[in-house]
Amino acid sequence: MNTFMKKASESAGRDLSDYAALHRWSVEEREAFWSLVWSSCGVIGKRGGERVLLERDRMPGACWFPDARLNFAENLLWRRDQSPAIVFRNERGLRREISFADLARRVAGLAAALEAAGIGPGDRVAGYLPNMPEAIIAMLATASRGATWSSCSPDFGPAGVIDRFGQIEPKLLFCADGYFYGGKTIDSLARIPEILAAIPSISRCVVVPYVDSKPAIGSIECAVLLDDFVAADTPSDIRFEQLPFDHPLYIVFSSGTTGKPKCIVHGAGGTLLQHLKEHRLHVDLRPEDHLFYFTTCGWMMWNWLVSGLASGARLILYDGSPFHPDGYRLFGIAEQESISVFGTSAKFIDALAKADLEPGSRCDLSSLRALLSTGSPLAPEGFDFVYQKIKRDLQLASISGGTDILSCFVLGNPTAPVRRGQIQCAGLGMKVEIFDETGTAIRGEQGELVCSAPFPSMPVGFWRDPDGARYRAAYFERFPGVWCHGDFTLETEHGGFVIYGRSDAVLNPGGVRIGTAEIYRQVESLDEVAEGLAIGQEWQGDVRVVLFVKLCEGLELDDALTERIRRTIRANTTPRHVPARVVQVADIPRTRSGKITELAVRDVVHGRRIKNLEALANPDALEHFRERVELTR
Repeated sequence: MNTFMKKASESAGRDLSDYAALHRWSVEEREAFWSLVWSSCGVIGKRGGERVLLERDRMPGACWFPDARLNFAENLLWRRDQSPAIVFRNERGLRREISFADLARRVAGLAAALEAAGIGPGDRVAGYLPNMPEAIIAMLATASRGATWSSCSPDFGPAGVIDRFGQIEPKLLFCADGYFYGGKTIDSLARIPEILAAIPSISRCVVVPYVDSKPAIGSIECAVLLDDFVAADTPSDIRFEQLPFDHPLYIVFSSGTTGKPKCIVHGAGGTLLQHLKEHRLHVDLRPEDHLFYFTTCGWMMWNWLVSGLASGARLILYDGSPFHPDGYRLFGIAEQESISVFGTSAKFIDALAKADLEPGSRCDLSSLRALLSTGSPLAPEGFDFVYQKIKRDLQLASISGGTDILSCFVLGNPTAPVRRGQIQCAGLGMKVEIFDETGTAIRGEQGELVCSAPFPSMPVGFWRDPDGARYRAAYFERFPGVWCHGDFTLETEHGGFVIYGRSDAVLNPGGVRIGTAEIYRQVESLDEVAEGLAIGQEWQGDVRVVLFVKLCEGLELDDALTERIRRTIRANTTPRHVPARVVQVADIPRTRSGKITELAVRDVVHGRRIKNLEALANPDALEHFRERVELTR
């Protein structure tokens, strides 16, 4: 970041050694900023001219680097030495290592096989795979050919896979024969015939052996094992298709809790530039670093993690439960693999704290420099836990953005202080503001997180949305010409951010807007409460707050605990935050990326149909909320 500040100061002809000044320049002089990111990060490709941004204030509609040609995979495969590029670990103790040179060799072989299979620009290739090296190899081979990659986690059932891949009609499907989770072996191959029958566009299914070294695939008509698909005499190098900046690289999916998932198309150039900026500047990622993020191939953090190769970093992959056999599992790997940047979710940190674990005293984390947290707001107490129980000397970067932009709006800054409970800063090049309900920018008050100027990683569009109507409705309807992200947020006096939850889940008792995270912070501070979920229940012409609590094992909600929950919330927030009803449930429903889903619960409580149960990791949990007598009085 400091090096970039010096380059920016030279480019701008003025002092930009202060982050606020650098950020201001990056959004006011967007062409100069993103050009500097391109050159300073060593993007492989041709700029093709001086034009950087057409329709610079049109949103959507701005066009970045209109004359450029590049290939995403080429930018991730520039390093070809013998040091490890990928280290794969799983919950059963397996460890595999692939060097940068071997990674390129494997991608070359698979790219040649894809070319022989007729895969090229405009085609879609899908992955139904665990977070294993073959997923990265398949993606890179696909991107090298100019085809578009899309993936989802193998914990999706057939309906969830069909809801996603059925919309984009891939030509080819990669899958594993199974995976491991929580000490169990789960078969994936049994689901494949149903998926193939529902998606006739798939002409070939390439099976990656994982659970079994020689899985039986004879009953799947178009299936072939990976080694048989790749010819023995593979080329030694890769022919990278040179493509426009906005050429479709990825199709990623919204959670789909309110209907079929949205298919969000992301371009190669915007994804590459944004990830390079976030990795090199905001994370300070370097070739000697070992980068880990606990994710599946169905969460956008997988795409973000893989881009670490563009900075020459070593990727550490993990497949399995983070709590198998115990909560120290990932930190043991951090010690063994000398992880320097460790990514996880706020819920994982909360779970460690609830279990009273002390990773810092149990494991040697001397290599750890930064811990990244996303998925949901990290409460101030989560900051306390990290610095007290994990490591005192590290950068804790709470980051937030999403699948919609495949990156972050607000994230960390390695040159700035970490303030308890706050995200450090807005990302460079991202004109992040907080709007009130009239569309006026505010600071020091809660409002809508928006981005009021174009940025390169905006989606190319939605799949099958030829006139862009669905895309515009998703982000630009609330404040025309401004990206409204849907997070209820506050910008602090220090230029940091506090996110209080999703705007569509905001509670509104008596017309006062309350972010659910404010309630969760208080109730989950109690030892008895494992997790909470709050909704607004329509009641007697108004809305009342209902809090559902999952208690620690063996505990029952009684009047004394109910009163203590209410007293804790009232003492640390306002009387408006105090729930009218507190109800115990056995489980909390969540999406497959681990986020609790207030909207599905709200629909169940009001007797409305849930449009897409397949989007939930544990749909049976919704039954705990149906027709509760506590909610009728």
